[in-house]
Amino acid sequence: MKYLQIFFVALVAFEHIYFMILEMFYWDKPKGLKAFGMKLEEAKISKTLAKNQGLYNGFLAAGLIWALINKNNFEELSLFFLICVTIAGIYGSYTTKNIKLFYVQGIPAILGIITLIL
Repeated sequence: MKYLQIFFVALVAFEHIYFMILEMFYWDKPKGLKAFGMKLEEAKISKTLAKNQGLYNGFLAAGLIWALINKNNFEELSLFFLICVTIAGIYGSYTTKNIKLFYVQGIPAILGIITLIL
């Protein structure tokens, strides 16, 4: 079970590193425009907000990586940051009316939570 826990925590961490890179560096580039379904004009207007959002995703990834390297508090730290990710996925999906966001961000975090609780 421990390997499954580590797998989900690492998966969610890597997802959030990817989100951070997309939002901070590729928001107004073809890769970012395609990933977020935006037009260049929209992306240019919201670029500063996207960088801020990317930074927060980086903090979530950092917290999950911290959990992975902290053997004494792995479960507690992982649970806290996975709950944060789940809430972000629910809120982001609700406010953007994009259920795909919940599936990509929320479901892996929820699966990680389940593995930690069992």
